[in-house]
Amino acid sequence: CLHDVRILLDVQKGDDLMEFHNFEEIVSIILFAIGFTTLLLHKNLFKKIIGFDIMDCAIFLFLASKGYITGRTAPIVINGVQDVEAYINPIPAGLVLTGIVVSVSVSAIMLSLSIRLYARYQTLDIDQLMMRIRREQLEKDEAWRQRHLTPEQAAQEAEFNQKRKEEDSN
Repeated sequence: CLHDVRILLDVQKGDDLMEFHNFEEIVSIILFAIGFTTLLLHKNLFKKIIGFDIMDCAIFLFLASKGYITGRTAPIVINGVQDVEAYINPIPAGLVLTGIVVSVSVSAIMLSLSIRLYARYQTLDIDQLMMRIRREQLEKDEAWRQRHLTPEQAAQEAEFNQKRKEEDSN
């Protein structure tokens, strides 16, 4: 096994010590679950972004823990040691660094768009945002329709709306 992490706790269960394997993986799964739950259950846009960032951190922790091998060092040749078995794999570390850069960029864009949404609609609640955006779109559609309808079409639409109101009231 390339990755063997054992943490022995002083809590005794009978005569045996409790032993945990793969502690980093367990923590990354818990963090991912916390982030995913935050992303799904909260309606506030900033809280959703924080949940997304927590999920990113969990993935980075998982990748970093998979890339580490106990007893090996970073792949920098020192003292002429060129044996592959002396070094860890640099690919997971490179993936984690690239992921962090992308994650920070995406978070910055999401936060800046959230600020713009708040400045325009005065809320960060997803349901309120959707309701206000739909209302704005309906107002734009109505204004466009009023500008582009001929008088005959406007009369037909008014007659249709009147009939529909009468049917709804019955």
